[in-house]
Amino acid sequence: MPSASPAPIPGYALVTGASSGIGERIAREYARRCVPLVLTARRADRLHALAEELRAQVAVEVVTADLADPGAPAGLVEELDRRGVRIRILVNNAGYGMPGRYRSSDWADHAAFMQVMTTAVCELTWRLLPAIRADGRGRILNVASFAALMPAADGQTLYAPAKSFLLKFSEALALENADRGVHVTALCPGFTYSEFHDVTGTRGRMRVSPGMWLQAEDVARAGIDGNERGQVLVVPGWRYRLLHAIVKLLPHRVAMGMMARNSRKVRPLD
Repeated sequence: MPSASPAPIPGYALVTGASSGIGERIAREYARRCVPLVLTARRADRLHALAEELRAQVAVEVVTADLADPGAPAGLVEELDRRGVRIRILVNNAGYGMPGRYRSSDWADHAAFMQVMTTAVCELTWRLLPAIRADGRGRILNVASFAALMPAADGQTLYAPAKSFLLKFSEALALENADRGVHVTALCPGFTYSEFHDVTGTRGRMRVSPGMWLQAEDVARAGIDGNERGQVLVVPGWRYRLLHAIVKLLPHRVAMGMMARNSRKVRPLD
């Protein structure tokens, strides 16, 4: 059973990529816990529809932004300052996958991908960290992936490294800010029902056991609960926690061989 809702943290929770999937569910879970929200993503229509629904529970601000634009993080923070909105929780959730192998996409697409997945995360965190550290109750939740805990699969040439970066980034930030009461968490879910695989066009071709699929609302709740407890790493689902424990015991060449045999099951390639 979920724990009782904690007392609201002063200030807003900023959720990037809040228009669908895990980001939307994280926003809903914070609203249930009476935390006011700033929702940001590219799709304004979806953001405003979600905001209208959640305003029955909490105050909600909407700022449309495309984090693939290198100027977006600074512009987002400037807009929040203009509105007088104080951020105490940052959820770096925005992200997506790219189908196919490394050379099957243009470099401009790869550059935009890395801007969203790593550079924007770092810049938003850097710009908002003083406010997050201000009252000793700040929170940072970085939505990584179980891919960060496994050898990279064929076709995950940038996705897995980007998620691994988020994990190490979270670990370092957690140590650096522990004396200020800031909890930093890397949320590492496995396969989750969302639009992620629909966008990449791979869902219909994936051969994954039904028991390995997670519900987005369960992932959101596990991430927020773990963050409140001060966990630096959260792996939702007992099957994924067991798999993580097993992989850590395997020689690296064995784990790589396992990934080579299974890559086409989980990520169809060109």
